[in-house]
Amino acid sequence: MLGRIRSVMKKEFRQISRDRLTLFLLLVIPAFLLIMYGYALNFDIRHVSLAVFDRDGSPHSRDFTQAFLRSEYFQLKLMVSQESQIDGLLDSGRVKVVLVLPAEFSRDLLAGREAVVQILLDGTEATAASTILGYVNAIVSAYSQTIIIREIERRGGVRYSPPVDYRPRVWYNPELRSSRFLVPGLMAFILMIIVVISTSFSVVREKERGTMEQILVSPVRPLELLLGKTFPYVLISLASSHLVLFFGWLLFGVVITGSYWLLLMAMLLFLLGGLGLGLLVSTIAHTQQAAYMTSIILTMLPTFLLSGFVFPIRNMPDWIKLISYAIPARYFLIILRGIMLKGVGLEALWLQFLCLGAFGLIILLISGQRMKRIRS
Repeated sequence: MLGRIRSVMKKEFRQISRDRLTLFLLLVIPAFLLIMYGYALNFDIRHVSLAVFDRDGSPHSRDFTQAFLRSEYFQLKLMVSQESQIDGLLDSGRVKVVLVLPAEFSRDLLAGREAVVQILLDGTEATAASTILGYVNAIVSAYSQTIIIREIERRGGVRYSPPVDYRPRVWYNPELRSSRFLVPGLMAFILMIIVVISTSFSVVREKERGTMEQILVSPVRPLELLLGKTFPYVLISLASSHLVLFFGWLLFGVVITGSYWLLLMAMLLFLLGGLGLGLLVSTIAHTQQAAYMTSIILTMLPTFLLSGFVFPIRNMPDWIKLISYAIPARYFLIILRGIMLKGVGLEALWLQFLCLGAFGLIILLISGQRMKRIRS
């Protein structure tokens, strides 16, 4: 049995070494996609273009404007002199936010009345607009609190301290950099697509060249064929995974804070599931084009949309949440972020390891059954 598996492995290694496209697909493309997606996908919103229409022109209105500019979130694009300019600025996209201060702004503040301020926000990009609106609310709240404290101290003649001393501390990602959130997800996303496509091509190529019939009439059993064809891709995919990890550390500063060996175990389980899925696709498709399209449908959209990579699963409808349980990248992503960002161990991730292993076992068994049917 071992001899037959070794023979299949040698044949597969020779075929991969001759097929430079497959080797390029497995080793170079994942790192290239990580670099491209890592820089292109960025949820950090900084230096939002801001226009200010200050009708008051007082020190108080300028101080309020500076509260926006002192943060790294807003950048002053221009000062508006006429109200008629505002629509054109937002329509053309020159600015994302317009701050309108009324002529009675400082008078209302000094009189202890509520000063009304207008914020005009471009909402064409809903996600970015929600984030910007959160920035605005935080800045206005902080400024209002400062004014209240100053007024209380002026009237009472004593230093006033708020009843709650708010000291936030962000764990695992103190700078709130989106790259630390995205790189593990990109690793799962890229590896799943590349591994499934390359593995599905390995069997379909045998069909197109007419060599599958020779293999099926040989003494090699379906399980031995499955293992022999899978093992070379496991080794190459592991090398590709480490290349992705290297570039994630080199370019984005994402390091492994937990156990490397636990991460390696998760990679093996995830890759086995992906390889099993690729072999399953290869038993269904009869051409490389059909295998490619089927692999893309089964990997790209589910991994991108339903794994929690970009969109939180908790915000999805219940019926979509049920579908997400069948996506292996969902469990792998939790493991990656847990080990790489949080540094947690098996005691916190055992359920995800169990689900990932179950998926790999089930998909490999189904692939083995399909191989038996082809042989019969």
